[in-house]
Amino acid sequence: MPSKPAGTLYRGREGMWSWVAHRITGVGIFFFLLVHVLDTALVRVSPEAYNEVIGTYKNPVVGLLEVGLVAAILFHAFNGIRLILVDFWAKGPRYQRQLMIGVGVGWVVLFVPFVIRHLTHVFGG
Repeated sequence: MPSKPAGTLYRGREGMWSWVAHRITGVGIFFFLLVHVLDTALVRVSPEAYNEVIGTYKNPVVGLLEVGLVAAILFHAFNGIRLILVDFWAKGPRYQRQLMIGVGVGWVVLFVPFVIRHLTHVFGG
């Protein structure tokens, strides 16, 4: 039985999970933008219908979905910067784990205050 060459088996870790999360957040952001463009285009067809659609967005469920959207956008943006550094900085691949930690720290630093402020607004009045 032939043996596998040493060092060729991809073991995942932070690189794999960031790859998966980057794709998922990208698809989610794409669908949000599609809906956003469609509902904004509605204003040209019928301002009354546009106002009705926008009015349906003013509820706690959509407020929670907005939290998810901001989480996705922040992760996707920070991870995109990490990918640029890994691809174009000579030392990037060597520091991939530290860069991933930086993505997590940056995400938490911006996301937690947003969630507190946003949910206060959504549920507090």
